[in-house]
Amino acid sequence: MHVERLQHVFEIFGKRAQGKTCDAIEGIIAQGEKIIEDFKGQPAMDAGLASAAQAVEHYEIARYCTLTRWAGDLGLKDAQKFLITALQEETKTDEALTALAEASLNAAAKVATAR
Repeated sequence: MHVERLQHVFEIFGKRAQGKTCDAIEGIIAQGEKIIEDFKGQPAMDAGLASAAQAVEHYEIARYCTLTRWAGDLGLKDAQKFLITALQEETKTDEALTALAEASLNAAAKVATAR
């Protein structure tokens, strides 16, 4: 849905949407791969991967906050609506990851490392 929404935003601007590699996200992915390598088969791996996923969400939230503000400042209400929806979804995903980590992942990792 995010890609579809962003395509609509680009259409509003009369531009063609195209993907680009993001070095920041690539770095977070590399961190996730390192977590898998270091903690494979251990409960800490799940907690670590949840934290890496949250890092991605936080990056996306920051970008959507900025884009939403810019769209509003430019009076692009249609684009702003699409961006607000994406921002809300990213925030909900971040909250869900936090709830999962707090409900089970972090405690399981803590118990396992205390042994």
